[in-house]
Amino acid sequence: MDKINYVNRTYRSLHQAGDMHYFNLRIRQSDLAIGVDRESYSDSLIPLCRKELIRLRAELEDYINLQPEFLTSLVPLKLLPGAPELARQMAQAAALAGVGPMAAVAGTFSQALGEKLNTCCQECVVENGGDIYLHSQRERSVAVFAGPSTFSYKIAIRIRPEETPLGICTSSGTVGPSLSFGKADAVVIKARDVSLADAVATAAANLVKTEDDLIKALELAKNINGVAGILAIKNDKLAAWGEIEIISLTAR
Repeated sequence: MDKINYVNRTYRSLHQAGDMHYFNLRIRQSDLAIGVDRESYSDSLIPLCRKELIRLRAELEDYINLQPEFLTSLVPLKLLPGAPELARQMAQAAALAGVGPMAAVAGTFSQALGEKLNTCCQECVVENGGDIYLHSQRERSVAVFAGPSTFSYKIAIRIRPEETPLGICTSSGTVGPSLSFGKADAVVIKARDVSLADAVATAAANLVKTEDDLIKALELAKNINGVAGILAIKNDKLAAWGEIEIISLTAR
Protein backbone atom coordinates (compact mmCIF):
# COMPACT_ATOMS: atom_id res chain seq x y z
CA MET A 1 0.00 0.00 0.00
CA ASP A 2 1.34 3.43 -0.88
CA LYS A 3 1.81 5.83 1.98
CA ILE A 4 -1.37 7.86 2.47
CA ASN A 5 -0.82 11.61 2.34
CA TYR A 6 -2.46 13.57 5.16
CA VAL A 7 -0.31 16.68 4.83
CA ASN A 8 -3.40 18.91 4.76
CA ARG A 9 -3.80 17.97 8.43
CA THR A 10 -7.61 18.05 8.42
CA TYR A 11 -7.44 15.80 11.50
CA ARG A 12 -6.61 18.89 13.57
CA SER A 13 -10.18 20.13 13.47
CA LEU A 14 -11.22 16.94 15.29
CA HIS A 15 -8.68 17.32 18.10
CA GLN A 16 -9.52 20.77 19.39
CA ALA A 17 -10.75 21.06 22.97
CA GLY A 18 -13.46 23.63 23.67
CA ASP A 19 -11.65 25.25 26.59
CA MET A 20 -8.56 26.07 24.50
CA HIS A 21 -7.84 28.78 21.94
CA TYR A 22 -5.97 27.48 18.88
CA PHE A 23 -3.81 29.00 16.19
CA ASN A 24 -1.57 27.60 13.46
CA LEU A 25 2.04 28.52 12.81
CA ARG A 26 3.72 27.72 9.49
CA ILE A 27 7.29 28.52 8.54
CA ARG A 28 8.68 26.58 5.58
CA GLN A 29 8.58 22.85 6.50
CA SER A 30 7.34 23.57 10.04
CA ASP A 31 3.55 23.40 10.44
CA LEU A 32 2.35 23.57 14.04
CA ALA A 33 -1.04 23.70 15.73
CA ILE A 34 -0.87 25.46 19.08
CA GLY A 35 -3.53 25.69 21.77
CA VAL A 36 -3.53 27.60 25.05
CA ASP A 37 -6.15 28.02 27.75
CA ARG A 38 -8.59 30.78 26.85
CA GLU A 39 -7.78 32.80 29.96
CA SER A 40 -4.12 33.04 28.96
CA TYR A 41 -4.58 33.71 25.26
CA SER A 42 -3.71 37.04 23.70
CA ASP A 43 -2.81 37.97 20.14
CA SER A 44 0.75 38.62 21.31
CA LEU A 45 1.30 34.86 21.62
CA ILE A 46 1.34 34.43 17.85
CA PRO A 47 4.38 36.66 17.18
CA LEU A 48 6.02 35.25 20.33
CA CYS A 49 5.76 31.71 18.98
CA ARG A 50 6.73 32.78 15.47
CA LYS A 51 9.87 34.48 16.76
CA GLU A 52 10.81 31.39 18.77
CA LEU A 53 10.24 29.04 15.83
CA ILE A 54 12.33 31.26 13.54
CA ARG A 55 15.11 31.24 16.13
CA LEU A 56 14.99 27.45 16.49
CA ARG A 57 15.02 26.87 12.75
CA ALA A 58 17.92 29.27 12.24
CA GLU A 59 19.91 27.63 15.04
CA LEU A 60 19.37 24.18 13.54
CA GLU A 61 20.10 25.29 9.97
CA ASP A 62 23.33 27.00 11.07
CA TYR A 63 24.46 23.81 12.78
CA ILE A 64 23.57 21.65 9.77
CA ASN A 65 25.78 23.90 7.66
CA LEU A 66 28.64 22.94 9.96
CA GLN A 67 27.78 19.23 10.06
CA PRO A 68 25.70 18.36 6.98
CA GLU A 69 25.39 14.69 7.95
CA PHE A 70 23.25 15.80 10.91
CA LEU A 71 20.46 16.28 8.36
CA THR A 72 20.84 12.98 6.51
CA SER A 73 22.21 10.42 8.96
CA LEU A 74 19.93 7.50 9.83
CA VAL A 75 22.10 6.50 12.80
CA PRO A 76 23.24 8.42 15.90
CA LEU A 77 26.01 10.96 15.41
CA LYS A 78 28.78 12.40 17.51
CA LEU A 79 28.32 16.16 17.55
CA LEU A 80 30.89 18.83 16.88
CA PRO A 81 32.27 20.77 19.86
CA GLY A 82 30.02 23.69 20.76
CA ALA A 83 26.87 22.23 19.23
CA PRO A 84 23.75 24.17 20.29
CA GLU A 85 21.37 22.83 22.93
CA LEU A 86 18.75 22.02 20.30
CA ALA A 87 21.14 19.73 18.44
CA ARG A 88 22.31 18.13 21.70
CA GLN A 89 18.75 17.28 22.70
CA MET A 90 18.05 15.73 19.33
CA ALA A 91 21.32 13.79 19.28
CA GLN A 92 20.84 12.48 22.82
CA ALA A 93 17.33 11.22 22.06
CA ALA A 94 18.52 9.68 18.79
CA ALA A 95 21.37 7.87 20.55
CA LEU A 96 18.96 6.27 23.04
CA ALA A 97 16.60 5.20 20.25
CA GLY A 98 19.28 4.17 17.76
CA VAL A 99 18.15 6.49 14.96
CA GLY A 100 19.40 9.62 13.22
CA PRO A 101 19.04 12.96 15.03
CA MET A 102 16.45 14.42 12.63
CA ALA A 103 14.04 11.73 13.86
CA ALA A 104 13.62 13.93 16.93
CA VAL A 105 13.27 17.33 15.25
CA ALA A 106 9.48 17.72 15.38
CA GLY A 107 9.22 16.71 19.02
CA THR A 108 12.14 18.94 19.97
CA PHE A 109 10.48 21.95 18.33
CA SER A 110 7.18 21.12 20.05
CA GLN A 111 8.84 20.97 23.45
CA ALA A 112 10.80 24.19 22.96
CA LEU A 113 7.68 26.12 21.99
CA GLY A 114 5.65 24.51 24.76
CA GLU A 115 8.22 25.46 27.38
CA LYS A 116 8.21 29.00 26.01
CA LEU A 117 4.43 29.16 26.38
CA ASN A 118 4.62 27.80 29.91
CA THR A 119 6.17 31.11 30.99
CA CYS A 120 2.94 32.96 30.18
CA CYS A 121 0.12 30.40 29.92
CA GLN A 122 -1.54 28.08 32.41
CA GLU A 123 -2.05 25.29 29.86
CA CYS A 124 -0.77 24.62 26.38
CA VAL A 125 -0.58 22.00 23.65
CA VAL A 126 1.81 22.14 20.71
CA GLU A 127 1.29 19.63 17.89
CA ASN A 128 3.87 19.30 15.16
CA GLY A 129 2.96 16.63 12.62
CA GLY A 130 1.63 14.22 15.24
CA ASP A 131 4.31 15.02 17.83
CA ILE A 132 2.70 16.69 20.83
CA TYR A 133 3.86 18.62 23.86
CA LEU A 134 1.08 18.84 26.44
CA HIS A 135 0.88 20.76 29.70
CA SER A 136 -2.59 20.57 31.23
CA GLN A 137 -4.34 21.24 34.52
CA ARG A 138 -7.18 18.88 33.67
CA GLU A 139 -7.65 15.43 32.22
CA ARG A 140 -7.27 15.22 28.46
CA SER A 141 -7.92 12.55 25.82
CA VAL A 142 -5.61 12.33 22.81
CA ALA A 143 -7.40 10.68 19.89
CA VAL A 144 -5.36 8.12 17.97
CA PHE A 145 -5.15 8.62 14.22
CA ALA A 146 -3.90 5.43 12.56
CA GLY A 147 -4.69 6.02 8.90
CA PRO A 148 -6.45 3.02 7.31
CA SER A 149 -6.61 1.02 10.56
CA THR A 150 -10.02 0.24 12.01
CA PHE A 151 -8.84 1.91 15.22
CA SER A 152 -8.53 5.40 13.69
CA TYR A 153 -10.56 7.87 15.78
CA LYS A 154 -12.14 4.94 17.62
CA ILE A 155 -9.76 5.08 20.60
CA ALA A 156 -7.88 7.69 22.58
CA ILE A 157 -5.18 7.82 25.23
CA ARG A 158 -6.23 9.37 28.53
CA ILE A 159 -3.73 11.85 29.97
CA ARG A 160 -4.01 12.93 33.59
CA PRO A 161 -2.82 16.40 34.65
CA GLU A 162 -0.17 15.06 37.03
CA GLU A 163 1.51 13.31 34.09
CA THR A 164 2.17 16.60 32.32
CA PRO A 165 4.19 18.27 30.95
CA LEU A 166 4.44 15.30 28.64
CA GLY A 167 5.30 14.25 25.12
CA ILE A 168 2.91 12.11 23.06
CA CYS A 169 4.52 11.35 19.70
CA THR A 170 3.31 9.26 16.79
CA SER A 171 5.15 7.65 13.89
CA SER A 172 3.57 5.83 10.96
CA GLY A 173 4.62 3.95 7.88
CA THR A 174 1.24 4.39 6.16
CA VAL A 175 0.37 8.00 7.02
CA GLY A 176 2.09 11.25 6.13
CA PRO A 177 5.38 12.24 4.51
CA SER A 178 7.88 11.34 7.24
CA LEU A 179 10.50 8.68 6.54
CA SER A 180 9.72 5.27 8.02
CA PHE A 181 11.16 1.85 7.20
CA GLY A 182 8.14 0.09 8.67
CA LYS A 183 4.48 -0.35 7.82
CA ALA A 184 2.89 0.51 11.17
CA ASP A 185 -0.39 2.41 11.01
CA ALA A 186 0.62 4.16 14.22
CA VAL A 187 3.15 3.86 17.00
CA VAL A 188 2.48 6.24 19.88
CA ILE A 189 5.08 6.92 22.57
CA LYS A 190 4.60 8.68 25.91
CA ALA A 191 7.62 10.24 27.58
CA ARG A 192 8.39 13.33 29.64
CA ASP A 193 11.07 14.24 27.09
CA VAL A 194 9.31 15.00 23.81
CA SER A 195 12.54 14.62 21.82
CA LEU A 196 12.88 11.10 23.20
CA ALA A 197 9.24 10.26 22.50
CA ASP A 198 9.68 11.38 18.89
CA ALA A 199 12.89 9.42 18.31
CA VAL A 200 11.59 6.23 19.94
CA ALA A 201 8.32 6.43 17.98
CA THR A 202 10.39 6.42 14.80
CA ALA A 203 12.60 3.54 15.93
CA ALA A 204 9.68 1.41 17.09
CA ALA A 205 7.62 2.07 13.97
CA ASN A 206 10.57 1.02 11.81
CA LEU A 207 10.27 -2.48 13.25
CA VAL A 208 6.62 -3.03 12.35
CA LYS A 209 6.05 -4.65 8.96
CA THR A 210 3.14 -6.94 9.94
CA GLU A 211 0.85 -7.48 12.92
CA ASP A 212 3.34 -10.04 14.25
CA ASP A 213 5.94 -7.29 14.72
CA LEU A 214 3.93 -5.23 17.22
CA ILE A 215 5.61 -6.99 20.16
CA LYS A 216 9.04 -6.10 18.72
CA ALA A 217 8.07 -2.44 18.91
CA LEU A 218 6.98 -2.84 22.53
CA GLU A 219 10.19 -4.62 23.50
CA LEU A 220 12.31 -1.85 22.02
CA ALA A 221 10.40 0.93 23.77
CA LYS A 222 10.19 -0.72 27.19
CA ASN A 223 13.97 -1.09 27.31
CA ILE A 224 14.68 2.61 26.74
CA ASN A 225 15.00 4.62 29.93
CA GLY A 226 12.56 7.53 30.00
CA VAL A 227 9.79 5.93 27.95
CA ALA A 228 6.55 5.82 29.95
CA GLY A 229 4.43 3.82 27.52
CA ILE A 230 3.79 2.69 23.96
CA LEU A 231 0.78 1.89 21.80
CA ALA A 232 1.43 0.16 18.45
CA ILE A 233 -1.21 -0.45 15.74
CA LYS A 234 -1.18 -2.43 12.51
CA ASN A 235 -4.45 -3.08 10.66
CA ASP A 236 -6.96 -4.44 13.19
CA LYS A 237 -4.37 -5.39 15.84
CA LEU A 238 -2.91 -3.30 18.63
CA ALA A 239 -0.44 -3.84 21.46
CA ALA A 240 0.38 -1.60 24.41
CA TRP A 241 2.80 -1.44 27.30
CA GLY A 242 3.38 0.88 30.24
CA GLU A 243 1.38 3.94 31.27
CA ILE A 244 -1.07 3.81 28.36
CA GLU A 245 -4.72 4.13 29.36
CA ILE A 246 -6.82 3.45 26.27
CA ILE A 247 -10.42 4.68 26.17
CA SER A 248 -13.15 4.22 23.58
CA LEU A 249 -14.36 7.18 21.56
CA THR A 250 -17.23 5.28 19.90
CA ALA A 251 -19.13 4.91 23.17
CA ARG A 252 -19.36 8.68 23.68
